[in-house]
Amino acid sequence: MTWAGRPPYHGQMKRGLHIAAGTLLFAAELLGCEDAGKKSVQAHVPALAPGPQSANAKQAAVELTPLPILNPPRRHYIWLLPPVPSGKDYLIQKVQEKFASGEQNFKAGHLEAARKDFDDAVDWLLESGYDSNSDPKLSELFHRVVDTVYAYELQAFRAGDGFNEAPAVPAAIDEVAEMTFPVDPGLKARAEEAAKNISHDLPLTVNDQVLSFVNFFQTPRGRDIVETGLRRAGRYREMISRVLREEGLPQDLIYLAQAESAFQPLALSRAGARGIWQFVAYRGQQYGLRHTWWIDERQDPEKATHAAAQHLRDLYNLYGDWYLAMAAYNCGPGNVQKGIERTGYADFWELYKRNVLPRETKNYVPIIIALTLIAKDAAHYNIQAEPEAPVPTDIVKPGRAIDLRLVAETIDVDMETLRALNPSLLRLATPDDPSFELRLPQGTAQKFSAEIADIPPDKWVSWRRHRVESGETVTSIGKKYHVTAAAIADANNLERNAALDAGEKLIIPAVQPQSETKRRLVSYRVRRGDTFLGIADRFNVSADDLRKWNHLRANRVSRGMVLRIYALGGAPETSPARARSRSKKKTTQPTAAGTPGGAIAANHN
Repeated sequence: MTWAGRPPYHGQMKRGLHIAAGTLLFAAELLGCEDAGKKSVQAHVPALAPGPQSANAKQAAVELTPLPILNPPRRHYIWLLPPVPSGKDYLIQKVQEKFASGEQNFKAGHLEAARKDFDDAVDWLLESGYDSNSDPKLSELFHRVVDTVYAYELQAFRAGDGFNEAPAVPAAIDEVAEMTFPVDPGLKARAEEAAKNISHDLPLTVNDQVLSFVNFFQTPRGRDIVETGLRRAGRYREMISRVLREEGLPQDLIYLAQAESAFQPLALSRAGARGIWQFVAYRGQQYGLRHTWWIDERQDPEKATHAAAQHLRDLYNLYGDWYLAMAAYNCGPGNVQKGIERTGYADFWELYKRNVLPRETKNYVPIIIALTLIAKDAAHYNIQAEPEAPVPTDIVKPGRAIDLRLVAETIDVDMETLRALNPSLLRLATPDDPSFELRLPQGTAQKFSAEIADIPPDKWVSWRRHRVESGETVTSIGKKYHVTAAAIADANNLERNAALDAGEKLIIPAVQPQSETKRRLVSYRVRRGDTFLGIADRFNVSADDLRKWNHLRANRVSRGMVLRIYALGGAPETSPARARSRSKKKTTQPTAAGTPGGAIAANHN
């Protein structure tokens, strides 16, 4: 039975059965796939057709060894590496190792190695990130290490107040070198006329650059700078003149020192240059100026003058021109040489016009010329200053370290006088160096030698002298110096209750309290003009240590960077920020400690 236009009935049924079979087959395949995911897959390799010779051969049965049904015996493995300690245990271990090494070096007499080990031990604790105050074990270790180190330092490095550096003063050149000033139109003719009437052994160029500083030095602030320099020049003029003459150099080079420091031996620049001739550390060492824990010969006026004269002579021999020699003294011969090579001119004023020198150096030579013009004819510029007289001295060689307070008490002079005569001393103690020369007021050397003999030389760094005042007793004096009355009586061959006469001198067997030699970790924010080596020199730390403390790879710092510095005695002296005539920034107010606000902060006592 068929229907027109439609497929036969059986055909439809057959197609339906095919579709149902296909569906069942597809479902079976899905189930097969699912089972395959659960069961291991076996590969059935078809047997090879037997050859004619082996068709009837029996295949030998392959016997397999039984699989083990028990686990193999357990073996005990040995861990070859030592156990890793916890963070605090590891810290304590490293600190104790460094501390033990420091003690061993100290007892062997290797003081520099001992100091490095002790510093490393304390640095491990300070930089670990752990709060030692909150952990009894760390707190005990910290105080034991620090207290022992202080005791060793007092003994080995002759502390007294010797860990505290003498305060520095700002270098005069820092205040002026980056300024620009207007030129007084009426000043040029007067200055040129005055220059014709003065004798000089350096060229004196009178141009707008020089006149701008002549104009500044007649303002109240500029006048103060000039008058301070002219007053202090009296102390050193005779000595500097003699040294320049011995070295065969122009006498007018003395005004370079006036521009640099106004003759302040303790002048410290932002770049770390020191002394009346403003040597940076490496240049001073190049010309034989020693810088140790105890002394900095850049601050010795006579030794620094010899070094400056030799350096200036070398620079003049290099360029054959005093203005170029002065410029190289300020910024280094390398910078001047680059400027000459870039422009083809070996002339300072040509280099000035082509702007190939640092700004400070461009102003440096005009400043010196302006100061020379004014100093040689001060009255013409309405400048008045009475030069200070040279201070005659006696020179003694103590032969070993001695506390300056003991020296002052022995010869009856004040500490300010003694320190002013010995500006190269960084501490209140002399170095343990037999060749060191100590300057005393004239006429006191014999008294010093006679009275210091009453004190054992090995006590010169810890014992003191005391002049008895009316009403004082051995007991009251002992309380003042934190020693027993019996110790004072024994040192002076007195009865403990003996009456004392006013004006009598007593030997005090005292040791400086450790609290006066505290260490501090300070943070210093790098400012404009700072250099890496200048900062290291200012804090009296090595460049290697400064890099290590701040994880630096090179001797470079950038403005705004905050440096961690571990310094004995805390933050050292700093010079105030240089004045800027056109600066719009708010002036930094000094803190109570005398350091620029925010520049240095003490982090640890």
